[in-house]
Amino acid sequence: MSDPSDVAIGVSALRKASWRLLPLIGLGYGVAYMDRVNISFAAARMNADLHFSATVYGLGGGLFFLAYALLEVPSNLMLVRVGARRWLARIMITWGLLAVGMMFVRTPMQFYAMRFLLGAAEAGFFPGAVFYLMHWFPAAWRGRAISGFYVAYPLSNVFMGAVAGALLGLHGNLGLSGWQWLFLVEGLPAVVLSAVFLRFLPDEPATAAWLTPGETAWITRGLAADRAAQASEPDPGLKATLLSPMVILMGLVNALYLGSAYAFNLSAPMLLGEATGLGVTQVGFLVASGGLLGAAAMVLNSRRSDRFRERYLHVAVPLILEGLAYGAMSLIPSGPAYAGAYLIAQSMAAAVAAVFWLVPSDRLSGRSAAGGVAAINAIGMIGSFLAPYGWGLLKDGTGGYGVGLAVLPFAFFLAAAIVLWLRAQARREAAHMDQAVPVDI
Repeated sequence: MSDPSDVAIGVSALRKASWRLLPLIGLGYGVAYMDRVNISFAAARMNADLHFSATVYGLGGGLFFLAYALLEVPSNLMLVRVGARRWLARIMITWGLLAVGMMFVRTPMQFYAMRFLLGAAEAGFFPGAVFYLMHWFPAAWRGRAISGFYVAYPLSNVFMGAVAGALLGLHGNLGLSGWQWLFLVEGLPAVVLSAVFLRFLPDEPATAAWLTPGETAWITRGLAADRAAQASEPDPGLKATLLSPMVILMGLVNALYLGSAYAFNLSAPMLLGEATGLGVTQVGFLVASGGLLGAAAMVLNSRRSDRFRERYLHVAVPLILEGLAYGAMSLIPSGPAYAGAYLIAQSMAAAVAAVFWLVPSDRLSGRSAAGGVAAINAIGMIGSFLAPYGWGLLKDGTGGYGVGLAVLPFAFFLAAAIVLWLRAQARREAAHMDQAVPVDI
């Protein structure tokens, strides 16, 4: 039976860590996501003003992710060396200044360069945040912790959708186009937050003044117990981790579903406007509604995953539903049903995101965890580069988005099949070791 006093200390430690860390990290990630995709609202007017084709726009949109992929692992390893507080703050001020600099783009080459630099600047923020939280929250509470900051991803769509119309409506003020106002106003928060991170984010539980010695010890014991549970086999090291089937296949899943989602989302306001006949402000509210539904789906799916300690099905099932939603959109030319399918797709995307990273975080530990998490995200970023570029080529080649939209479901179905295969493989490994099948698979 658990010691009531120990339980009380644990509850207090987790509550303090949640309230002190998750809102701040969540706010940072929300701003990061907004700055990487706000070109979707700027696109229609910016492309017209600068005479960008769909291929130019798709390549520029995707180059962000290529740079992110190239610097993902080095950035996360640097975080381990210098500490999360300093490195995450460095990331934020760099990308914030570059996000503002997007307002000065005039040519395709400038657009390519700025998107590439923006991706290079932001590289490492998300996997760094996941790795950071792995050192604060034991595995049984990690799903709720990650969803507690990752919920900023759908909520950033709420903010972005709500204000995009107003910012674009500033067109002509001070001689700036509406899309320039969008980049200016939405880039500055990252610069401010970098100072906040430096001031308020501790590197580890031992340096958190707001934890009592007992609370620090409770977190340390919980993390040590997780490491002991993972220690049936020695840590294979960074190289072996990067080449492991789990890391490679989870990276492929990430590339398939994340790349497909970004391909659509970078053009979503334009597609939704064409399909529904809504204006920019109304499309913004539709995107915001998708963000609210996504936030709810994220919280529910992550909590259910933690409750049952099951990860794989909580990723695969939403992937299948998301693929079906995009399939419906490819068959529905316009109208309210199109908008409804969009809302389902956004909800399921958030549900996948809530649990996806719990698979590697439950299976990796030590220094290899930083590299493994970063490698999975880096592979996903490569998919996020290729998919928007291919999306733009299909648009220019066919004169519409129909073909690209029809291809998306197959990417989600393949991703779900890989996750289900990994689940079966994990069960076979557990049986081979003559152990009871763990409850998280």
